[in-house]
Amino acid sequence: MDLEKQLKEIEALGNDHVGTATDTPLRTDAFDLSDIEKIASIKEDVKSIMHTLGLDLTDDSLKGTPTRVAKMFVQEIFGGLHPDRKPKASTFDNKYKYGEMLVEKNITLYSTCEHHLLPIVGKAHIAYISNGTVVGLSKMNRVVDYFAKRPQVQERLTMQIVKELQQVLNTDDVACVIDAKHLCVNSRGIRDIDSSTVTSEFGGKFKEPETRREFLDYINLDTDF
Repeated sequence: MDLEKQLKEIEALGNDHVGTATDTPLRTDAFDLSDIEKIASIKEDVKSIMHTLGLDLTDDSLKGTPTRVAKMFVQEIFGGLHPDRKPKASTFDNKYKYGEMLVEKNITLYSTCEHHLLPIVGKAHIAYISNGTVVGLSKMNRVVDYFAKRPQVQERLTMQIVKELQQVLNTDDVACVIDAKHLCVNSRGIRDIDSSTVTSEFGGKFKEPETRREFLDYINLDTDF
């Protein structure tokens, strides 16, 4: 297959946002290298890319870029790939017997599209109904941040958040809605700066129309303080 045809097929796949699995696709040897070893390797790869593009890596503004990008990839924007960074979600008995829906809305979300490695920026809204267990509010934000810090497809990210909280809370009654802008759409290709992508995952009671409607109504409440 010639390169031009291959590029067209890859581009079509990316635009269709095809996901292969609920779990992030990782090789079995994904964590054989330490962070320092990965940074050293990626640094050379970034240097090669910049050199191929014709950039002068002796320039004071550019010479540190390969190291900065490598460190950012491993320890920051893709830090959620490593299971050791998974947040410990401490749970507590629901001693006050709160039996209604709990909603954490407008959680700031930064992720990276796995098709073009460009940013995804938006908000996540999460809800659950306690089955006798509750979780600290900040832990829900941390779960979102952990799964967002990896190359992602928004549909997969939404499902991963719900699946994790279902396991932590021991209940199917968890829901998540994400509304985000993809810079692969906003800054390249069609360059539509106004469009955003909305995904949802509803588990347990949230599959019931009334419960789902209640959750969506909470999301739309004006809570600007």
